[in-house]
Amino acid sequence: MGWLQRLDRLIALIIAATQWLALPLIVLLFLQWPLRDIVHAYSSQANDLGQIVFALYVAVSISAATRAGTHLAADALAQHYTARTREWLKRLGAGLGLLPWALFVLIAGKTFVVPSLLELESFPKTDNPGYFLIKCGLWLMAITIIAQAVVDIFRPLPADDV
Repeated sequence: MGWLQRLDRLIALIIAATQWLALPLIVLLFLQWPLRDIVHAYSSQANDLGQIVFALYVAVSISAATRAGTHLAADALAQHYTARTREWLKRLGAGLGLLPWALFVLIAGKTFVVPSLLELESFPKTDNPGYFLIKCGLWLMAITIIAQAVVDIFRPLPADDV
């Protein structure tokens, strides 16, 4: 198996694992009200954990949408093109749009992701641990977008339509 297939499988694995974060996110969002109004405790912890889960879920969702062909797809016009033309447009979009943008986010985010990660930053209002994970989600998003763009750019072209 080549490097491109391994990278493609790694992205698929990350997306498959991350999609399950929707369930704890729903539970945490639901629990905030009873924890606050009935139990009178732990609602801020549920909120903070929910923010972490949401950040990680959303970070990977862009790559998931791209893989599914629902992100940046102008299907109404492109459905009349050959598969080869659609693939070239996808490569151009990945190479000229997604890849430079994600590289910019990765580089520009360094100024606040690295310090947050090094000090394992806590949530400002509650002092609960884990706020750094939200900032790391920015890099997770950029890295998965870069990896998916590389896969899209270097994937073999389909045969011409007959």
